Amino acid sequence: MLNYTFIIPVYNRLSEVKELLLSAENIDFDRKRFDFLFVDDGSDDGFREFIENYRSPSGLIISAVYQDNQGPGAARNHGMALAQGDYFIFIDSDCLFPSNYLKTTDSALSKYKYDAYGGPDTHHPSFSRLLKAINYSMTSFVGTGGTRGGKNQVGKYYPRSFNMGVSRKVFHTIGGMNDLRHGQDMDYSARIYQAGFEVGFIIDAYVYHKRRTSINQFFRQIFNWGVARINLGVRHKELLKPVHFLPALLVAFYGIILILGIFIPVFRGVLLLMLIGHALVCMWAFVESLLKYKSLRISLLSILTLNIQVFGYGAGFLYALWQRALGKKEATGFVKNYYGKI
Repeated sequence: MLNYTFIIPVYNRLSEVKELLLSAENIDFDRKRFDFLFVDDGSDDGFREFIENYRSPSGLIISAVYQDNQGPGAARNHGMALAQGDYFIFIDSDCLFPSNYLKTTDSALSKYKYDAYGGPDTHHPSFSRLLKAINYSMTSFVGTGGTRGGKNQVGKYYPRSFNMGVSRKVFHTIGGMNDLRHGQDMDYSARIYQAGFEVGFIIDAYVYHKRRTSINQFFRQIFNWGVARINLGVRHKELLKPVHFLPALLVAFYGIILILGIFIPVFRGVLLLMLIGHALVCMWAFVESLLKYKSLRISLLSILTLNIQVFGYGAGFLYALWQRALGKKEATGFVKNYYGKI
């Protein structure tokens, strides 16, 4: 039988930790076969007092370690060095568990013997309209181009640290995550593949993922992902594919045609066609979201989040290319802190 350690980096996310633990209490799995290891990365919001006084009503095994603020990658490495499980499972603090998460994961790992795996994320019925709209744009094929995992996955799947597991053997063979500011998890997944390990996507091992809780935070997160893609492509050529250029090309095309269409009459027809095409895509998103959520408000918000998804990513991608052209070794986006409160 396999045992599991959940490794959860935290930095001033006490309210999220409380919600995560509330969902964890309902996990339907032998309590002796899994534990939670929180790695506090210098929080000052009362996390230490809370976790050290927490008493699990269902018998969860919970521990915590503490370090100065170094970022989530260093926190996960700290956790892996101390974890006791056969598999280390990374979960973000803004996630919630379905009750069958470990049963599903354990069944797949026992059957397929993956050395590492990833699972999808989705929305919880209790999430706000904005979070559901963000979930639409992050999981829709029209928003991600099929690069994020799922039934329409394009190419090889690279697990991401909001829902990702690695065997102890992986850690002992390749070590921990590197110091990339953006895209540490994707880099780690690429290194796992390069070491010859078997990596799987467990489609039913999903978590409910809040992601960002405001439009501003969501834009900055997406912008940073565009930046990260260039850094990842420099380190791993296989992580930079034509599909990743599409949002940036779209941003550049829109900008050029908009300027030309305003000042040069001959381009106004092209500008009109562009706007019509954009309206049709927005209509597609509206209808698709409406069918999914049965809510006009969420569907309207989905148009906004989809545009942020595409144009924010494209802008970050172009900004990173510009930094690389200027000779910067590693492109950076919004860097106020590692955890997204920006």
